[in-house]
Amino acid sequence: MKKNTRKKLEGLTLIEMMMSIAIFTMGIAGFTLLFSKTWQTNSYVLQMGQSSMTASQGVNKMVDYIRRATQAEDGSYPIKTADADSLTIYSDYDKDNTVERLHFYKSGQNILLGVTDPAEIFPRNYASGDQQIITLVSNVVNGNDEPFFYYYNKDYPGDDINNPLVAPVSSHLAEIRLMKIYLEVNTRPSSTANDVKIQSFVELRNLNDYDRVQ
Repeated sequence: MKKNTRKKLEGLTLIEMMMSIAIFTMGIAGFTLLFSKTWQTNSYVLQMGQSSMTASQGVNKMVDYIRRATQAEDGSYPIKTADADSLTIYSDYDKDNTVERLHFYKSGQNILLGVTDPAEIFPRNYASGDQQIITLVSNVVNGNDEPFFYYYNKDYPGDDINNPLVAPVSSHLAEIRLMKIYLEVNTRPSSTANDVKIQSFVELRNLNDYDRVQ
């Protein structure tokens, strides 16, 4: 009886202790990895949410500026250039009753807006280059075959053969009546499966007057 009692009171052997430590260590490592992955996932989701919200706000601003495109202070047509990844129009950017030249274009993963005021003296022309540059949207990951701007004439959507117009729309700017802004946003460009796609159509209201004149 005494021998059996001593055996029951004996502690863990060295091998059993090492096995216990190894199992505990693997458990801690697994928990740490799971916590790290969960943290990274939640952080990415939060970043994407913030980025997509900011991108939507930037697109809404672009829509507002483009919708109010109008004749320039020097008499130029409301649209100066219309390319797949850049657009230059004239619009009252800051609502001060003076028409500025607005240049939308891509630089890296950003969509920028260049603003140029007309000369204060007669004749009211516009200096070359952008006077002020503002970042409208960040983390843009459009591919080479995914333009930012699409252009449509007054026959769209009935005419889907000649629409969208082939960019750059240089010799027939007067045909443009509708534009589409299309952006893909991702804070991790390598993770293309999670791209947030944002698109918005905008009608250039003041160009309807040109239809009536014609």
